[in-house]
Amino acid sequence: MHRLWLLFAQFVASLAILAAALFALDRIAPGLLPFDGAAVTIREVAHSGSAPAVASFADAAQKSQPSVVNIFTSKQVNSQRNPLLDDPLFRRFFGDRLPDDNRPQRVSNLGSGVIVSEDGFILTNHHVVEAADEIQIALSDGTTLDAKTVGTDPETDLAVLKVERKDLPAITFARGETQRVGDMVLAIGNPFGVGQTVTMGIISALGRSHLGINTFENYIQTDAAINPGNSGGALVDGDGNLVGVNTAIFSRSGGNLGIGFAIPISIARQVMQEIITHGGVTRGWVGIEVQEITPEIAESFALKSTDGALIAGILRRGPADRAGIRPGDILLAVDDHPVKDSSSLLNLIAALPPGTVAQLRLMRAQTEKLLKVTIEKRPPMPQAARE
Repeated sequence: MHRLWLLFAQFVASLAILAAALFALDRIAPGLLPFDGAAVTIREVAHSGSAPAVASFADAAQKSQPSVVNIFTSKQVNSQRNPLLDDPLFRRFFGDRLPDDNRPQRVSNLGSGVIVSEDGFILTNHHVVEAADEIQIALSDGTTLDAKTVGTDPETDLAVLKVERKDLPAITFARGETQRVGDMVLAIGNPFGVGQTVTMGIISALGRSHLGINTFENYIQTDAAINPGNSGGALVDGDGNLVGVNTAIFSRSGGNLGIGFAIPISIARQVMQEIITHGGVTRGWVGIEVQEITPEIAESFALKSTDGALIAGILRRGPADRAGIRPGDILLAVDDHPVKDSSSLLNLIAALPPGTVAQLRLMRAQTEKLLKVTIEKRPPMPQAARE
């Protein structure tokens, strides 16, 4: 019995010595042993021996800031006269001390803009310069210039201004449709009138629509801080190139909540060129009111998917009415271009030149039909829901 106990004690001591030797070897040469004690195998960044680099966007900001301007507008409004001012008894007590409540007043507004050409064209938002009597822009060096409106497009909320000045620092446009969710962006503008400000964030989403902001919506969503006064300013990428025009924020308080929207440069460039060339934007129109196809609507119409747009209304004697389109039809394609939803239908028809004949593929009573409609010029639309 004594011999067995002695053998057991020697075995335990040998294990302890072996464990200690292995521990010492792992401390001296980490990774030499075929196991590391972890429950799973992980991939780890190799140790470089140097401190991580700190990213800076100073070069991008320095490149694009001179191209962003502050815009100051003013307009004259006539205030409504209080009926009490015409009451004889009221005037008997207050007499000449009453103010003249009917005199014209001037209302000021502020925003931002982007210099897009060296000879003085500036891109901004329609709502920044809407109905303005006077427009002034302030360059990044403090120079103030008078500006005039070349044209506006309320349905995309874009406007083009012109100043009589040469050799301006025009911004560089990024290539359209190359942005990705997660790309870093800078928002540059004049928030709350405090002066030119640069904020940083990422592209949170692309192709945002159905927001009820404008008729034509295809926004870049970003968490870069955008506040009142940033409207019309630049959204630039990490190289300082223009990727969008800041236009709106989602906010319950009026301040930034991390959800801002910018018009992509592909749309801004197209609208800008039409305004400069023609003074406005001409779009196609067929006179229909459309509705999204929900899963419930798709089930009631026995549709296989929610693709397409439901014709909810027809303008009497309009192009669609003359072509034989009826309420309840499901519009599936325009000239072989599939219709995904009401927004894509709006864009497809708007892109057609007035006077052209388009072929519409639609579903009526479980039967597909092909109808031809003559495109007309789109009139100003007060409601975004109307095509």
